Parts: sequence; C-alpha cells; structure tokens
Amino acid sequence: MSSQPTSAPPEPAPQTPDLGRRSGPGLPDRVGRPLRIVAWLNLIGNVVIIATGGAVRLTGSGLGCPRWPLCTPESLVPTPALVDEGIHSLIEFGNRLMSPLLGLLALALLVLVWRLRRSRRDLFVLSWIVMAGIVAQALVGGITVWTGLNPFIVGFHYVASLTLVCVTTALVVRIYAEPGPRQRAVPLWYAITVHVTTLVLAVTIVFGVLTTGAGPHSGDAAAGRNGFDATVLEHVHAWPGYVLLALTLMLTVVAWVRHLPTRVWVSTLLAVEVVQIAVGLYQARNGLPEIAVGVHMVLAALTAAAMTVVVLRLKAPRSTASS
Repeated sequence: MSSQPTSAPPEPAPQTPDLGRRSGPGLPDRVGRPLRIVAWLNLIGNVVIIATGGAVRLTGSGLGCPRWPLCTPESLVPTPALVDEGIHSLIEFGNRLMSPLLGLLALALLVLVWRLRRSRRDLFVLSWIVMAGIVAQALVGGITVWTGLNPFIVGFHYVASLTLVCVTTALVVRIYAEPGPRQRAVPLWYAITVHVTTLVLAVTIVFGVLTTGAGPHSGDAAAGRNGFDATVLEHVHAWPGYVLLALTLMLTVVAWVRHLPTRVWVSTLLAVEVVQIAVGLYQARNGLPEIAVGVHMVLAALTAAAMTVVVLRLKAPRSTASS
C-alpha cells in the first residue's frame, strides 16, 4: 500500500507594511498621518506668523515690548504698566509667542522623521532646515527690536518668514510624493520658463518689501523709513508683477493644452496672482488701508507657496515620467 506524499502547507504571503506602521515600540518608520498633520501645521503656522507680524506692524505695535528676549528689562511678559498704555504690548507679545509654538512644531517634525533619516533623507533634511529657519527667524526678530525697527531688518525678517513658507510647502509636497529618483516631466523650455517666472516673483517681492519700507506703516511712530520714494517704488513694484502675471498665464495655457503635470497648480498660482494684483491696486488707490496691506502680505506668501509647488511638479518619479 503506497502512501501519498503530503505537501507542505503554503507559506503565508508577506504583508506589506501600511504607511505609518510602527516597527515595534517607538517612532513610526513610514510616512503616516501624524507626520502629514505636523507638516501641514508647520506650513500653516509659518503663514500665520506672517499675518500676526503684519498685525504688529500695521497697528504700530512693533515696539510694544521694547526689549528682546524679555519684554521689558525686568519682565518676560507685558507688565501691567505697558498694558495700561494700550494693547500694543499684547499684540507684539502675541506675535512673539508664535516663535516657540513654531519651534515645538519643528521639533515634532524632527522626531517624526527620525526613523526616516535614511529612507527619506529629503524629508529629514527639509525638517532640519525648518528648525534652523525658525531659530534664525527668532534671532532676526530680536535684532529688529534692538535696531528700533530698522526698515531693512524688518524687510529681511519678512523675507525670512516667506522663505520658511516655501520650505514647509516643499516638505508637504515631498511627503505626498513617491520617493526615489526623479526626472523632468515637462519640456525643457517650459521648465526654464518656470524658473524665470520664479525669479520674476522674487524680484516682485523684493520691490514690494522696499515699497512697504518706504511707506507709512513703519510699525512704530518713532521708527524710521528706508529713504526711498514710495510713490516711485509702487510703480517699480508693479512692473515685474505684471510680467509675472503674463508669464504665469502663458504657462497655464501651455500646461492645459499639453496636459502637463503642472496644470492644476499653475492655475492656482494664476488665481492667487490675480487676487494679489487686485488687492494691490485697491490699496494703492485708497491710501494703503491697514487691512488691505495685511492681506497683500499674506497673499504674497501664498503666491510663493504655489510657485514652490509648480517648481516641484516639473519633475516626476522616473516610472511616471517615462510612461
């Protein structure tokens, strides 16, 4: 009587770890929801601090706390005497509180990407840039107070904040992107035009900062101005703005006609620019009302964020770009 050989039971198929899965106790070793949430909070926080910084400047509260890092020589927080003089110290101190909050968010970002420092080096490097930028931004804020709101330092402080918005935007985009080698997914001439458009945006922002530094919103009645003619700068600031609009319109049309991967975000960029120009024209023709100037500042940050996404969309993973 021959015996039938028994076959071994099939081995279970290996399971692919889900995003955000933890390998034992400790930190996540995949990009998961906590990391995405914290990355978004970093981006939102760096936009909000531009809004609160604008509120400080536009309400004349720039020296509401006349010392840094303390509010007064004896107190970290506004004293009752300062509060009795008005709300300027509270507005300025509220903006100061954004820096430690952003520092905690940047620290949380570093903790969450720690196990990804080899597999997702791009996220790890960007997270460190965010942390370094927050520290540098706080120091520049202190120098701004020490110099009595020097308009050039104030302008540099805004540019530093806007740069952080671009970095945190890049971080969010990379978190959702497929890791691995990337290659250009658009025609070469289109990529070059996008980079030229980015340069024009940078020039527009620089002239906008100089224009604001020459205008009436100094942040404090005793603060000086940069000495330029604000009326002339308004026009000089507008010229690259219109060039930016024309270039973005051309890029948008081409992207949709040729079904390029930039089409959604370059359309978003175009929409933000149209609103930005409308607000700019309104404020210039109505005596620079504070709320319009504040909106203009925040819209500039959103324009830079949208431009960052467009630049990153010029490349795609090799498998996607070659298919």
